[in-house]
Amino acid sequence: MDAMLAFALKDMDFEEEAVNGVSAGWHPINNGKNTEFALEPAAPKHSGHSQKIRIYSNDRCEAGIGQSVSVRGGMEYKVRIVARAAIEIRRLVCEITDPHGGDSLCSVQVELTSHNWREYSFSLTPSRTLEGAQFRLLISSEDAEWRDSTATGILWLDHVSMLPADSAGIVKKEVVDMTRGLNAGMMRIAGNYISAYHFEHAIGPELERPNMINEAWGGWTNKYFGTDEFIRFCRDVNNEPLICVNAGSGTPEEAVQWMEYCNGSAETPYGALRAQYGNPEPYGVKYWEVGNEIYGPWQVGHCTAEEFAYRYIRFAKAMKEADPDAVLLACGHVDPEWNRIVLDIAGEYMDYLTLHIYHGFGTVGIRPDTPKEERYKAIVSYPEITRRIIDTTRELIDRHDKHRHVKLAVTEYTTMYYPNTIRQGLPMEHTLEAAVANAANLNEFIRQSDLIEIGSYSDLVNGWLGGCIRVGDHYADQYRGKLPGWSGRSQTVYGTPTYHLMKLYANRSIDHVVHSETECETYSADGADNRHGESLRDLPVLDVVACVSEAGDTLTLFAVNRGLKAAETEISIDSFPADSNVTVWEISGDDYEAINSVFEPERIVAREQSVSAQQGRLIFKLGAHSVYAFEFRR
Repeated sequence: MDAMLAFALKDMDFEEEAVNGVSAGWHPINNGKNTEFALEPAAPKHSGHSQKIRIYSNDRCEAGIGQSVSVRGGMEYKVRIVARAAIEIRRLVCEITDPHGGDSLCSVQVELTSHNWREYSFSLTPSRTLEGAQFRLLISSEDAEWRDSTATGILWLDHVSMLPADSAGIVKKEVVDMTRGLNAGMMRIAGNYISAYHFEHAIGPELERPNMINEAWGGWTNKYFGTDEFIRFCRDVNNEPLICVNAGSGTPEEAVQWMEYCNGSAETPYGALRAQYGNPEPYGVKYWEVGNEIYGPWQVGHCTAEEFAYRYIRFAKAMKEADPDAVLLACGHVDPEWNRIVLDIAGEYMDYLTLHIYHGFGTVGIRPDTPKEERYKAIVSYPEITRRIIDTTRELIDRHDKHRHVKLAVTEYTTMYYPNTIRQGLPMEHTLEAAVANAANLNEFIRQSDLIEIGSYSDLVNGWLGGCIRVGDHYADQYRGKLPGWSGRSQTVYGTPTYHLMKLYANRSIDHVVHSETECETYSADGADNRHGESLRDLPVLDVVACVSEAGDTLTLFAVNRGLKAAETEISIDSFPADSNVTVWEISGDDYEAINSVFEPERIVAREQSVSAQQGRLIFKLGAHSVYAFEFRR
C-alpha cells in the first residue's frame, strides 16, 4: 500500500526503533560535541514517538535530522511539521540539498512560536530534479547565545511529512491516472492483514490514529490510508468499493459498526463520526466480504471450514439485519472440501463465494530450477487449472437449492511462480510470459462469466508479488535484492505487461459471450506437482473467446497464442456482418521473459493497428507468446 501513496518521506511519526537516539528512518546531522538525540513520548493523542534534538549554546553548532528523498524540480511540496521547542530555539531551517554538490535546492526558515506542541505548514519547491537529495531539519546555536541549563536548546519533532502538490489526496497522481485506465469497476481492500485490522484505528484525524502493526506480514499497516481515504480513491478512479471485514480477530458487531460508518446517516452513532470527520453523506458501500483466506494458518483467526461456516452465519445475520441490501461474500477456497462444508452449512446466507486462484508453484509445482521452456508451458496452462477449479465449484453450488443462487467472486488471482520467501532475481510475475498466462486466464473468466461476476487481480501497486502498476525499482518487494532507489529512477511509475493486457481487455465493448470454435495445434505441459489433477496434455495452442457489445454493433475476439512459434490464422465471421476495417491490438515481444522496468517502462505494451477483412474473413499472423484483441464493427 505504501508505494501508491504520495508521501515523499518515511518514518513520519518516528515510529521506528532508535539507532543512536534517532528513529531508524532518519539520520542525525550534527557538528557539536555535546548534541543529544533521543526518542521521547509523542504529542498528546498522537502515536509513535517524538524525536528530541538538544544542542548546547557553548558548542556553537548546528544539529538536526535528515532523510534521503527523491524530488522533482519545480514541483511544490507541502510540508507539515508538528513540533515544540525550548524558548531559546526560535527558528527551524527546513531544506532540501544535494548531498554530493552541497548546494541547496530550496530552503525555508520556520519561526517556532511555542514551547507547547504546534503544527507548522509551509511549501518547498526544489530548483531541480534530484534522486537521493537530502531533506534536512536543522536548529543552530551558531548565531544565538543562551545560558546552558536544564532543558535548554531542545527541539521536539512529533510528525514530519511532505506531499507533492499534484497528489490526489494522499495518492500519487500517476497511480490514480493509471488506475483509471484499467476501468476496473471495483476496488477491494483486504489481504492477510485484514484479519487483525480494526477500522476504528484508521479513521478520524490522521495524527491521532494509532500506529498499527501488520500482524500478518510484520512491519506497519499504514494508518494514513483508512476507510475514508479508500473511498476517496475509489471515487477518484470510478470504482465500486469492496470491503473485506475482519472475520479473524473481529466480531459481527464490529463489522456492523464499519457498515454504519460507511452507510449510516449522520444521526447514527458511527455515521455521526463519519460526518464529524468531514464526510456527512453516506458512502453507500454495497459489497462486503467476510473473511480473507481464513482456511490458512498464515491468517489470524485460522479455523476449520465448519467453524468458519458458523462464524460466517453470525456475521451474515448481523450484517443483513443492519442492511438488508448488503451484498455478502463468504470466504471460499480452491479446496472443494472446504467449499462443500461452507456451502452446505451457510450457503443460504451468502451472495457470493470467493476464490483465490494463484497459478504456479501451488498448482503445477513450478520451482526456481524448473527448466525455462517447461516453466513457460506450465504457467500458460492457467485457464485449464482455473476451469477445473470453477467447474468443481459449480458442481458444489448446483447440488442444493439453498445455495444454487450463489455466484463466484475471484477476489485474488495472478501468476505466482514460487514463494516470495525464496525468490531472487527476475520477477517472473512481471514478464510477457505472465501476461500471456493472465490473458488466457481472463479468457476463461469470460467463458465462465455466467458464474464468475467479480474478479480482482492481485495486486494493484507493487505488492507482495505481481502488482501490475510499478512504482520505482523495488520490483517485487522481495526478501532479497537491492534496496529501493538503486536505479536512480525511484519516481518512475509504469505498468507491467499484465497491466497493459488488463487495460486492453477492460476497455473493450464486451457484454455477451458468443459461440466460437477454434482449430489449432496442441502442446503439452509437464506440471510436476499438479495439485488439481487437471490433464495438461494436448492443450490448444490458441486460447480464444468472442464477445459482442450490448448494442450488437461491435464484435471483439480475444486471441492468445500460447505457442512458442508464430501461428498463421484464418478468422471467419459467419453471423456478424462486419465492416472491412478491423482494429487489432497486439501485446508481444521477441522474448517471453521480457519485462518492463524503470529503464524500459514501455518495452511491452498494447500496440494498435488497422487491417482489412474480406467478406468476414481475415488472414493474420499471430506472433509467438502473444495476446491480441480484434475488434469488428458493423
